[in-house]
Amino acid sequence: MSKKWSISVPGSTANLGPGFDSIGLALGLYLKLDVQIADSWSFNHHSVHLPEVIEVEEHLVYTVAKQVAERYEVTLPACQVDMYSELPLARGLGSSASAIVAAIELVNVVCDLQLTEQDKCNLSSEIEGHPDNATASVCGGLTIGATLPDGELHILNEKKLDAAFAVFIPNVELKTAEARKALPDSYEKGYAVHASSYGNLLTASLLKHDYATAGKFMEADLFHEPFRAKLIPNYELIRTLTKDYGAFGTSISGAGPTVISLVDRSKVDELVTKMKPHLPDYDIKAVSIDDAGIQVTVTE
Repeated sequence: MSKKWSISVPGSTANLGPGFDSIGLALGLYLKLDVQIADSWSFNHHSVHLPEVIEVEEHLVYTVAKQVAERYEVTLPACQVDMYSELPLARGLGSSASAIVAAIELVNVVCDLQLTEQDKCNLSSEIEGHPDNATASVCGGLTIGATLPDGELHILNEKKLDAAFAVFIPNVELKTAEARKALPDSYEKGYAVHASSYGNLLTASLLKHDYATAGKFMEADLFHEPFRAKLIPNYELIRTLTKDYGAFGTSISGAGPTVISLVDRSKVDELVTKMKPHLPDYDIKAVSIDDAGIQVTVTE
């Protein structure tokens, strides 16, 4: 049996405007775990995006791994885990979802569970609470997910998207729970119908690779962005300037505070260069779409 593995999981953006809690897209920013069997559990963090103080019993990867092992009634051996992350915490780039997906994969490889992709989507969505970020990290590419009343999760996965994104990451955190408090408890029927139709058009245009139309509907959301905009630094400024510089559309990434723009791949670097002087305190970068999802390499 192998005793060392390298696990790579892409981060993600969710919603893309009106695809609230159902649309996810894997990004070329990664969480990596080097895992080996050990005498006792330990976590070593090798990134400024990961906490310096580590309590094993409270670590998200550890708690999720234990939960999964109990679900499948297997004995999870102690592991030494070295973690590397390109995903800032609480910025709307799927840092928690990627950790959940990585923890599931850790148990899968260490205990030889032989989980299917659907199994991983089911588990990660259940633990995360919705299928957007989690399924994108599992599958790669664009995922559109929904759970039927009987609990069955359905995922549509499209990998061949010829576009790129610019991400605007401020130096402030925004917890998902705080962002959810900004949302109304209910929506009037007519309002909800319009909001849902915008999500339908966003989905259809992405699948047809009609990015100009997708950009329009990214900016037409009624479900969450009108209520969260006040929590997002420079929200209107970024939307206005990116449009001037050629972006198809701009929306909040997940719950924020990161903002993300859909851009033609040939123009994304130029857009990033033009935006940096306007937001000197931001981490602004061009990001590709990850098509691979989880990747595991046996190192011993």
